[in-house]
Amino acid sequence: MFNVQLSRLVLRTTMGGFRCNRSSPLTSLSRFVSTDSSAKEVEVVRHSGGDAGIVTLALNRPKAKNALSRSLVSQFRIALDEIRSDHQARVVVVRSSVPGVFCAGADLKERATMSPLEVEQFLYSMKMAFKELEALPQPTIAALDGAALGGGFELSLCCDLRVAGPRAQLGLPETSLAIIPGAGGTLRLTKLIGPSRTKALVFTARRFGPYPALSMGIVNDVVEAGECMDDKDTADHSLGYERALGWAREILPNGPVAVRMAKRSINHASAVDPATGLDVEQLCYAQVIPTQDRLEGLRAFKEKRKPVYQGC
Repeated sequence: MFNVQLSRLVLRTTMGGFRCNRSSPLTSLSRFVSTDSSAKEVEVVRHSGGDAGIVTLALNRPKAKNALSRSLVSQFRIALDEIRSDHQARVVVVRSSVPGVFCAGADLKERATMSPLEVEQFLYSMKMAFKELEALPQPTIAALDGAALGGGFELSLCCDLRVAGPRAQLGLPETSLAIIPGAGGTLRLTKLIGPSRTKALVFTARRFGPYPALSMGIVNDVVEAGECMDDKDTADHSLGYERALGWAREILPNGPVAVRMAKRSINHASAVDPATGLDVEQLCYAQVIPTQDRLEGLRAFKEKRKPVYQGC
């Protein structure tokens, strides 16, 4: 039976969002982060030229290894809010600007100064940030160069794809601190690799590198270590990011509306029964039928040329 509530959900979150607007100005970076350089913990970079449409969202809190503080989470949510409504943004890459680390997890020093109520409020804000990342309409790729532990690993699980550099170290070490993953890690990792493997990783608080992550299906791609990696060479600390950009460039030429609708359909497929999943797929397909991009794709196929999609 057709699921009316799901149909309304899909239509409400897609209709009216695919208008051609080639001249709309890009949002200023100052709206994403504080203008105080000492407080700029989240940076947003919109690529240009052949990479126009790729947006990099970078964590930049070097003194604390990108630990998730109240300030960083707040800035992160502001950035996500802006990216969500930017129809020029086609692919989002989440990375670290700090060599050797993606995100070290929660800021435990700050956490120690919080009251129980403040801890509860912070956890709510962090969970909302992760939900907002997961719900972005654009495909998202986490570039894992260095340590992604605890909340940092949980953040990467909110992305659609994950690419690991040779220095990546992943894990959910919370049980070693007498707590459990508290930002969706047990749910999202279980959906990704199953309950048995998730239990093994959480119960043991085990840390693991890129190749075990690839074999378990946690990451989609791994950059092989070079023969002469130099700890002082910053380029060696961004190999995962460069590979993630390669993935973004593969996604970029495809129809933006189609990619967004495919993401929505796939996300629902893992959360509903098969019949409802097929209904959602039909609803998402209906959103691409009236687009100019669909007609452009047909013309390009007929004329044997590459299509030029506008996202409408």
